Amino acid sequence: MREVSFIKQNKEKWLAFEKAIFNNDFKDADELASQYIHVINDLAYAQTYYPKSKVIVYLNQLAAKAFQKIYKTKREDSNRLVSFWKTEVPLICYQYRRFIYVAFIIFFAFTFIGAISAANDGEFVRSILGDDYVNMSIENIEAGDPVAVYKSGSNWGSFIGITINNLKVGIISFILGVFGGIGTVYILFKNCIMLGSFQYFFYEKDVFWESVRGIWIHGAMEIFAIVIEAAAGLILGASILFPNTYSRTVSFKQGAKTGVKILISTFPFTFSAGFLEGFITRYSNIMPYWLSVGIILTTLSIITYYYLIYPFKIQKQITQSPLLHHP
Repeated sequence: MREVSFIKQNKEKWLAFEKAIFNNDFKDADELASQYIHVINDLAYAQTYYPKSKVIVYLNQLAAKAFQKIYKTKREDSNRLVSFWKTEVPLICYQYRRFIYVAFIIFFAFTFIGAISAANDGEFVRSILGDDYVNMSIENIEAGDPVAVYKSGSNWGSFIGITINNLKVGIISFILGVFGGIGTVYILFKNCIMLGSFQYFFYEKDVFWESVRGIWIHGAMEIFAIVIEAAAGLILGASILFPNTYSRTVSFKQGAKTGVKILISTFPFTFSAGFLEGFITRYSNIMPYWLSVGIILTTLSIITYYYLIYPFKIQKQITQSPLLHHP
């Protein structure tokens, strides 16, 4: 069958299924599962005969949405909280993975700009971080402890204050996505310019490695979470700018709901980063190299796996095991 005929033959069925999923318009779980299997079969057919077609992307997204709905309706799934992080969020991250990739591209680009700006303008770091902070950092470097700033305050006070601030940044970054994503990009720009110039400052003072050992113990999760939160803001912005087959209002509601779920999924990582910064980072200059590097690699690996690798494993399980059992 030609691809055009295949699409024409099934288009109405797919659109009706997509609408039913969005409106939760199903008689029971069996009807949902039955239509889901039809979509999976269409997806397998398209992958076989039209491997480069855009219809595969559409059917993949439709299948992911259906699987999320099925997973919610299974009566044996009593722990909603576990299913949220175990299945629902990874499927959303797979479906919207391009937004995550774009957020990372923006992150690296702006961070690079911050570093280059600091390298070419001796006053740039001061204009970004302020004279007091730069002078304090220079004093700490001369005293032999470049990241002594993380030792100020009590453990619990630092943990709570830092965590609240990071949560606030993430939430604001997401909410500002309502301005077509521009607000989100601005928040990411501010943080990335600060990060790039900050790291170059330590490089210029010949204490780059010492700063990495300290900053990235908590920064691996903290910065990664900020990028994911930016992706959520971009999804919100795109739902307004590009409603596709939905009305702009319906598209916005769907984008907001999806973005909030991604935002919430970052909270455990933000709390973990706050804990590390409040209780662990302050000892970075006296702990063995292998321990500080081990913490950085472990935290980075965990959050990288969850958002960039695990979603593909869940999606693969869906496409390879379409027959889900219902009570």
